[in-house]
Amino acid sequence: MSGTKFILTTLVASMVLAGCTSVGPNYQRPALETPASLGVVATKNQQAAVDYAAWWKSFQDPVLDSLLDEASKNNQDLALAAARIEEARAVAVGANSNRYPSVDGNLGATRTRTSENAGKLGAGASPYSKDFQLSLTASYEVDFWGKLARADEAARARLLAQEASRGLIQSSLYANVAQSYFAMRAADAQLALAESTLKTRQENLRLQQRRFTAGATSELDLHVAESEAAATEISYTQAKQALSNIESTLAVLLGRSASAIAQPVIARGNEIGSLHQQLIMPADLPSDLLNRRPDILSAEQALVAANADIGQAKAQYFPSVKLTTTAGYESRVFQDLINPASLLWSLGSSLAQPIFRAGAIGAVVQGAEARKNQALAQYVQAVQGAFRDVHDALNNTAANEQVNVASERRVTALKDSLRLADLRYKNGYSSYLEVLNAQRDLFQAQASLIDSKRAQLSSVVSIYKAVGGGWSKPEILAGK
Repeated sequence: MSGTKFILTTLVASMVLAGCTSVGPNYQRPALETPASLGVVATKNQQAAVDYAAWWKSFQDPVLDSLLDEASKNNQDLALAAARIEEARAVAVGANSNRYPSVDGNLGATRTRTSENAGKLGAGASPYSKDFQLSLTASYEVDFWGKLARADEAARARLLAQEASRGLIQSSLYANVAQSYFAMRAADAQLALAESTLKTRQENLRLQQRRFTAGATSELDLHVAESEAAATEISYTQAKQALSNIESTLAVLLGRSASAIAQPVIARGNEIGSLHQQLIMPADLPSDLLNRRPDILSAEQALVAANADIGQAKAQYFPSVKLTTTAGYESRVFQDLINPASLLWSLGSSLAQPIFRAGAIGAVVQGAEARKNQALAQYVQAVQGAFRDVHDALNNTAANEQVNVASERRVTALKDSLRLADLRYKNGYSSYLEVLNAQRDLFQAQASLIDSKRAQLSSVVSIYKAVGGGWSKPEILAGK
């Protein structure tokens, strides 16, 4: 058995030596100029510390919470991301396994007949023979230049990138569900406003018809009333259409069945006004976007993988050393197979040094370096996009807050205008057209106020998303 011990000793020593040297550049995070602070928008809304992993809790709407839970369980984008993670994990396991010896067990039995006329048989020898083999075969590539180590590094980085990509999908999903929910509640309010206004216009039309029949008003006032009633009916129909489309969009985000999407039934919680009253601006914003944003983490891990690919490519310039060994038993008689006299073993090694490849290896290296440059550009773009998202979200929130305050003042003023116009008309100081203009302006202002509340809610959600809210970095990425 001394031969077997020698084989095992050689394999262990080779594994220890393997990976001592890895060609190619070691990864270093690119040095980028980033702001020390993200800044906080001045706001009249209440400010408080926010749990960015569950920012939606601040709106205090149990229905919104339940919809987000449903989406996290059933959304198909998340299911697709989870499957991609499993695929990347399988690839990583496969890449890591290449760094270890492969061992195969072999059991063979053959029966052969030799030609009696070939002159190969001795006198009186039987032309029939048997052979039985039981052996273990091991092979191992000594990773002197780190080719396999770099492949393992690249596969693990791609697994981390998929983990972070799932975080991006989850963060975006929560933001999209919340914003769609706000849009639905705003559409509910728009529909209620349109329905109330339509009833008012229809009542005005009936009144004008009676007055025209009695000769108390002109045909012009009657036609104006008819026009306003028809215009409000159009607004009511469009509001129903918009609401139905938002419901189907939300049903898809929730991962519901095809039949549930065709006939969406979405639960309602707080009204848009109540949601707006619960709006909380974060007291401070985390500045470590490079470590929080899942898309930046994913882009960086893709860069890590591309960097490791260069080492794999450059390792092809150097010799590859492979060790093979076989140990087992062989006998012509099965009963004598497990017998010390039947022992066999072999040890072999091979070294292959590329001599001439017509530039093939250099092309592979150039391609790997080009892919790293692409990954670097994508990483820089991800960082740029992250800080732009924060800037735009803060800017939009500040602007939407001002629009909302001005919209509330406008509604208050137009309500007074309508009251005065109605008094003037009833006392004969103005035509009915003045009342209709006041009603029209008030309706448009009320609709704009509803939309401004939705826009401000949506922009605050964009802030949470922009700073990487809505996901928790898993342990596999925690140390990265």
